[in-house]
Amino acid sequence: MEKVLLFDTTLRDGEQALRSSLSVKEKLGIARALANLGVDIIEAGFPVSSPGDLTSVRTIAKEISPLGPRVAGLSRAVKGDIDACAEAFKGCENTRIHTFIGTSEIHTSQKLRKSNDQIIAMAVDAVTYARNLHNNIEFSCEDAGRTDRDFMVKIIEAVISAGATTINIPDTVGYTAGYQFGEIIKDVMNRVPNIDQAIISVHCHNDLGMATANSLQAILNGARQVECTINGIGERAGNASLEEIVMALDTRQDIFGLTTGAKLSEIYPTSRLVSHVCAMPVQPNKAIVGANAFAHSSGIHQDGVLKAKNTYEIIQPETIGLKANQLNLTSRSGRHVIKHRLQLLGYTEDSYNLDKVYSRFLKLADKKGSVYDDDLEALMELGVTDEEGFFTLQYLNATSGSGIVPTATVKVAFGDTGKVVQEASTGDGPVDASCKAIERATGVVLKLTDYALSGVTGGRDALGEVRIIAEHEGKKYHGHGSSTDIVEASTLAYLQAINKVYMMKQVKH
Repeated sequence: MEKVLLFDTTLRDGEQALRSSLSVKEKLGIARALANLGVDIIEAGFPVSSPGDLTSVRTIAKEISPLGPRVAGLSRAVKGDIDACAEAFKGCENTRIHTFIGTSEIHTSQKLRKSNDQIIAMAVDAVTYARNLHNNIEFSCEDAGRTDRDFMVKIIEAVISAGATTINIPDTVGYTAGYQFGEIIKDVMNRVPNIDQAIISVHCHNDLGMATANSLQAILNGARQVECTINGIGERAGNASLEEIVMALDTRQDIFGLTTGAKLSEIYPTSRLVSHVCAMPVQPNKAIVGANAFAHSSGIHQDGVLKAKNTYEIIQPETIGLKANQLNLTSRSGRHVIKHRLQLLGYTEDSYNLDKVYSRFLKLADKKGSVYDDDLEALMELGVTDEEGFFTLQYLNATSGSGIVPTATVKVAFGDTGKVVQEASTGDGPVDASCKAIERATGVVLKLTDYALSGVTGGRDALGEVRIIAEHEGKKYHGHGSSTDIVEASTLAYLQAINKVYMMKQVKH
């Protein structure tokens, strides 16, 4: 079957929706998962936007492009942006420069304040310049959904002649309706004389809830690359959801007759990973990967599923890597059992450190008694964001209750110096008291601006995860912690943010 290329922009467009940037290590963890999922192109970032983003793109290109996926960097139609992409990709094969310019009347006249002829000249100059530096160039007509059709045909023909081999038609603000977007793609396919020299790509946003539908309409009309994100995260209402696109093409072969090459069993693990790393919970009724996607509450539905699953399930949960809890693990379980179970869950031996995972497992097993598959997956996903810090929590005791002043005592170790500091503090509650005690022990004071608590696993003994964003000297720092004790989880998240402040100060020093 003919293949539709998957262009994943979770690390670029998806990250733009987050309240704080991801670290290089977090991005690399997601990129590895995307490679394992089988995406064709990973848009790793916008190199010119910051030195950190350039470093991330370079790191991902060096490690991930040899594994199969082409790694792309975004640039405006500006030489400095293109140079930054070229710098990030120096010494790397299998990469792409993705350059763009606004083409709708509102963009050309209001934002860019250029004539159509000037816009075409800028686009051609950018593609020509990029093509002289690199052999794989993608060009995007920003806000194509509101662009004059005749002008779009003209600029696409010009940039293909200049060397662009992929042409992206983005519905940047999610404005078009399905049939309308399909007509745009059909027009481009029929009216651009040299369109056979390029692949048509689409990049749809979900402002009106039609990103997936518009992308599928485009595919029906000849698009063979689709730009999307895991869980549909992205600017404003988000992007077309990768898992929805992939499963629609797979499930409705009778309509599309196309394939993506995605490893379907990696869809759910990758969704969970992105959700945890980005601190963006997946809504329960989200298609394909939501908690309720395969849940049946109605008695009629339950009866039907028991008799024949396909009465109410058009996709088997096992297809996307969603596994039922089958094995109870306790603190008496050995390393080999954990290793075996992780293998059954799809984790390769070289993708994790067994000693670290086992250590986290034992701590959780001591608190919960029994550990299930979803607990293990949560430990693996949370482990992606584990970062060695200078300060480590050795002891925490917090007390609170009716008529009692909340108090916390902590012991914090200072790296491998042998220094351990014990401090105590009171607060408005046990979490506040614990954080203040941590501040007194480390000497670093933060201003908490965002706090989110979520249950990673189910049940009364659920593993809870706390995500925070805190400010220090005008900069924002992200921290996370997980535990069956929400006070401990909160304290660990706060300490991780403090470790990032400490690390930043050491780098400056």
